Amino acid sequence: MASADTATCLSRPEGDVFERMSMQETHSLPTESQNKKGLETETARLARLIDTYTPHDGIFRQRIPGLTLVRFSSTSTGSETFYTPSFGIVAQGAISFTVGQEVYVSAKPRIFMLPVALPLTLRILQGSPSEPFLKAGVSLDPKRIGELALKMFPRGLPPIRQRSAGYGFEADLDFVSAMIRLIDYLGNPGDAEWLAPLAMDELLIRLLRSPIGVYVAEMGFADSGVQRVSRAIEWLRRNFTEAMKVEELAGLVHMSVSRFREHFKAVTAMSPLQYQKTLRLQEARRLMAVSHLDAAAACQLVGYASASQFSRDYSRFFGSPPGRDIARLRQQEPFEE
Repeated sequence: MASADTATCLSRPEGDVFERMSMQETHSLPTESQNKKGLETETARLARLIDTYTPHDGIFRQRIPGLTLVRFSSTSTGSETFYTPSFGIVAQGAISFTVGQEVYVSAKPRIFMLPVALPLTLRILQGSPSEPFLKAGVSLDPKRIGELALKMFPRGLPPIRQRSAGYGFEADLDFVSAMIRLIDYLGNPGDAEWLAPLAMDELLIRLLRSPIGVYVAEMGFADSGVQRVSRAIEWLRRNFTEAMKVEELAGLVHMSVSRFREHFKAVTAMSPLQYQKTLRLQEARRLMAVSHLDAAAACQLVGYASASQFSRDYSRFFGSPPGRDIARLRQQEPFEE
């Protein structure tokens, strides 16, 4: 049996040896400049990968479910679209999202996350033929988030003090590398089928461990405020042409009217009525631009009772009356998805 002195020697190296080991370990850690250089290198690699799978300007849904790659080679004054819950990494260029009266800007290598489905306005702030705007986006699955969040927050979520329509933070080297791995799997059908789901889980776990993790985790709990608002949004999307009372919508998701208004405004930057109006105006614009309906027919189809009220709302929202706005849109080259 070893003596106490011998046991001490075996369990702890001598002081000078311990100090030398600590110094060696410190020197082996990457410096801040090395981390920054590594992040720049990996972000450039991510941009090249996105460029490979986006042959021209547009939004490209990939064979890996939930993965979308985006490319635009010019700046834009703004285009109205609809985003489902998702997050994305900007690999090159910069973009802004306008939700209600709130504006969010995202540039490389920033991550931006939307917890609920939102009608919004996108503007490409930096993008050119030689250096196009490039982004990788991933849809968020509340069910899978809930499964992972239960493991990562076994004692429940900490208090959420302030919600927002969107959240962002700077991507680190590990996050960018994880996105690269996911996109790399596009090159092999077997990898896309079997390994991509693991890469998706890694991205979700890193998102849950990020500075905005609690807001992501909340999406996975059915009784959370954000999920109740999501259910209200689903109803609005299916029934936006119908008359709507906020009291009935609040009752549908089992919230008091005051609490429902507060939560809805926090996560959408709009009131329920403003959200409904935005859906109506965007659909009317689509009907006029794509189906070649006139303003009178379009406004009736989306639920407006007054053509003059429709014209006023449309002009405020899109910046010009329906006829002039649609004429301008038809002169622009359509983006292919």
